[in-house]
Amino acid sequence: MIRALLLTGTLMLAGCSLAPKTVLPTPPVPQSWPAGDAYLLQSEAALPILSYKSVFTDPRLQSLTEQALANNRDLRTAYANVAAARAQVRVTRSGQFPELGVSAGADYSDGGSTNGAGDFSLRGGITSFELDLFGKLANATEADRNRALGTEAASRTVRLALIANLADAWATYGADRDLLKIAEDTAANARESVRLTKARLDGGVAPRTDLRQAEQILATAEDSIARQRTALAQDENLIRLLAGGDVDRALLPASLAEVTPTIVSLPAGVSSEILLRRPDVIEAEYGLRAANANIGVARAQLFPSISLTGLLGFASNALGSLFDSGSFSWSAGGDATATIFDAGGRRAGVAVSEAQRDAALAGYEGAIQTAFREVADALAVQGTISERVRAASANSAAAADTATLTDARYKGGVDSFLSSLDAQRSLYAARRSEIATQLLLVSTRIALFRALGGDSSAGSQTGAP
Repeated sequence: MIRALLLTGTLMLAGCSLAPKTVLPTPPVPQSWPAGDAYLLQSEAALPILSYKSVFTDPRLQSLTEQALANNRDLRTAYANVAAARAQVRVTRSGQFPELGVSAGADYSDGGSTNGAGDFSLRGGITSFELDLFGKLANATEADRNRALGTEAASRTVRLALIANLADAWATYGADRDLLKIAEDTAANARESVRLTKARLDGGVAPRTDLRQAEQILATAEDSIARQRTALAQDENLIRLLAGGDVDRALLPASLAEVTPTIVSLPAGVSSEILLRRPDVIEAEYGLRAANANIGVARAQLFPSISLTGLLGFASNALGSLFDSGSFSWSAGGDATATIFDAGGRRAGVAVSEAQRDAALAGYEGAIQTAFREVADALAVQGTISERVRAASANSAAAADTATLTDARYKGGVDSFLSSLDAQRSLYAARRSEIATQLLLVSTRIALFRALGGDSSAGSQTGAP
């Protein structure tokens, strides 16, 4: 009965934890996104459960994304870090259980004139076991478990960034294809302008300055062609890096016009609490929980440490009688250690862990606020980008008409060649600006996908450690 009571008391003490209860703060952001003309709040809209396939609908981009998720080295590194963190949890948790060991020995001596004699032994038992009376080991395990879950959330951040970066690179490739075509068209027109101006110079109608100005336009366009070819090669290099290997060029878009309709716009009318699903916010939350558990570890250090050892085995001076009943022996023991004076070191350790918990709390709240700002910024652009695209398109059309009319007036002798050159420069700038604005439209949709936490299947490495 006494043994049973002692065992029950020990088990009750072993379940004791000195860690404070983790209380998550109210998210330090408004309950809805900012409203106004720039945000186009849709009160009836609800954000669906997202996956990258529901946002990036082009099969070519989906195929590249699947290749990247399988082969990207940064993602492999992140998943390896998750595996290491989970293994560390098992390492720490093993300290809560007895460590069993076995040893065997043999000793033989021969005195010369006497028969030789041997001693043989076989021992096994508990080599070390600390009673977790105040939850030190349990809280250490809990801290490592939360750190492992935070590492998993970090891997989801890497995965989300990979998907968004690949979509951005894919869209940029399409935009650079358009810019290359604009440069090639401009160069073709400039060559024709040089040919006509040279003919006018030879006929005594135009001055040499007109020819030189036309040649400048041509040289500028040819320089732009070289730059855009370099940009396309660099785009391919980036896509290849993100995909983790060579990619089929048939999977790349021929123009930005192929990209824009396949990147779905996301609704804005959704509670800001959706940010609690962002992997970086989840990582910060687990960091807070781990810091909280570390307080329990530090507090347990203030109390005595009790360790138990036990040994049982066989010993014999004859190998044949090693397992006889008379050869059996056992022993048990225990140690208790308590620090009497450490100049306040352990209490300072508690203060350190509490300060780290406060820092983790501030980091958690800061992660939520940063996430809110990123989403709000993306929504602000999304609320006005359609008007900017319309204006850029109208400007490009007007510049094209102006260039046509000015060229006709120059050929008719009404305007100078300088007016025609200015019109061509304006048309070139307007067309490039239109492509840049259309790319911003696509990039904003991708940014909003990333800012809202993105892919709901991002936690592919799931399972509690």
